[in-house]
Amino acid sequence: MKMQTYTDAIENLLSQSVTLPPELLNEIQAFVESNRQMGYTTREEFVRDAIRVRLRSLREQYECVEVPKEDFERVQQALADLDTPFESVDEFVREQMRELLEKHETWVERKQKFEKGMKGLG
Repeated sequence: MKMQTYTDAIENLLSQSVTLPPELLNEIQAFVESNRQMGYTTREEFVRDAIRVRLRSLREQYECVEVPKEDFERVQQALADLDTPFESVDEFVREQMRELLEKHETWVERKQKFEKGMKGLG
């Protein structure tokens, strides 16, 4: 068996542990205990998942928009009550964004044609 150097031991320790403030650990523990239905059984599972979500967000350049939970739930209910073709708020928002981007693309094309026409007059 190979002997570990002090540096190897420290690097090994750091790769396996992260120090978090006690108040954050307590908050995570309380959340996990009161939200077992979300599937987390330990703080560590929650922290690993939170890190994965954040890394995915950073790598794929996603943007998170914070919406008060009450508003989100009201929109979800409105989508169902109004018999819309959308099954979720996410789907609704993505469709609204797609439509706006299509309209914007048309607007940009018209603007460019107009500006081109104006240059031809001058």
